[in-house]
Amino acid sequence: MSFFKKLKEKFTQSTDQVTEKFRSGLTKTRDVFANKVNNLVARYRKIDEDFFEELEEILIGADVGFQTVMDLIDELKMEVKRKNIQDPKEMQDVIVEKLVEIYENGDEQTNDLAIQPDGLTVILFVGVNGVGKTTTIGKLAHQFKSEGKNVLLAAGDTFRAGAIDQLEVWGDRVGVEVIKQGEGSDPAAVMYDAIRAAKARNADVLLCDTAGRLQNKVNLMKELEKVKRVIEREIPGAPHEVLLVLDATTGQNAMTQAKQFKEVTNVTGIVLTKLDGTAKGGIVLAIRNELQIPVKFIGLGEQMDDLQPFDPEKYVYGLFAGIMDDNEEVE
Repeated sequence: MSFFKKLKEKFTQSTDQVTEKFRSGLTKTRDVFANKVNNLVARYRKIDEDFFEELEEILIGADVGFQTVMDLIDELKMEVKRKNIQDPKEMQDVIVEKLVEIYENGDEQTNDLAIQPDGLTVILFVGVNGVGKTTTIGKLAHQFKSEGKNVLLAAGDTFRAGAIDQLEVWGDRVGVEVIKQGEGSDPAAVMYDAIRAAKARNADVLLCDTAGRLQNKVNLMKELEKVKRVIEREIPGAPHEVLLVLDATTGQNAMTQAKQFKEVTNVTGIVLTKLDGTAKGGIVLAIRNELQIPVKFIGLGEQMDDLQPFDPEKYVYGLFAGIMDDNEEVE
């Protein structure tokens, strides 16, 4: 049985609605990327250097990233030789399998959040303005609350006008308390107050917003170091996650931001927002392969439950679902 057929069998037998969210949320990337791959294998009668050059262009166009594309093309060439593949149509299944492997063959970091079984879990959110950081915090607060957890929010972005108000809107919407101070106040002091409040209220999860300026990395680094120092002093081992929020529609610019934030702080995971609004969904693979940071959540729509834990198999199945199905029916 082909690799794609195994994925199809696995997910079509499931009653999990999340798979459909991946499928519908990746429509734009599928229309550009997977359809082009489909057309490519249909046009070629043999697998030659021209075939791989066109495939390379398609992958780069989907923002898979130059280095990741080179790695993938090398892997595909080796697989063609090893399996003596002659028919380009057989390459689709190999591509699907290798895309999953690229993600899963990283280091031992996990896609799961480091939720503490006992006591308070502190999650710090970083990222530039406009990427959907506050919305992500609100959606995650909703998820945790739906699981029966006691959640608090910390309004640590005291730099951007309106950031505190925006977080409070989400707090009211979700029904969770926001710990805040005035605009321009010390973010570390906000975190101190938030942790004290979380302890007093026996909170399970504290979600912490931070300022998103990258223009002056020195100031940002000092601010984040101070914030983390205060958190760790109050709760040893915290923050348990530092999640970098990136806007998928910015493609390679998201990669640049990821590299810069990785220099500034110890990013433990990526939240990739607005994946449903872009054809640049290949950025998921570039981030994982080139930066060795796991993508922990992806945004697949505007609804409260459209922020989904990332699953590489569902992601790749979502990229090719429908297109590969049609090919199998023809055969």
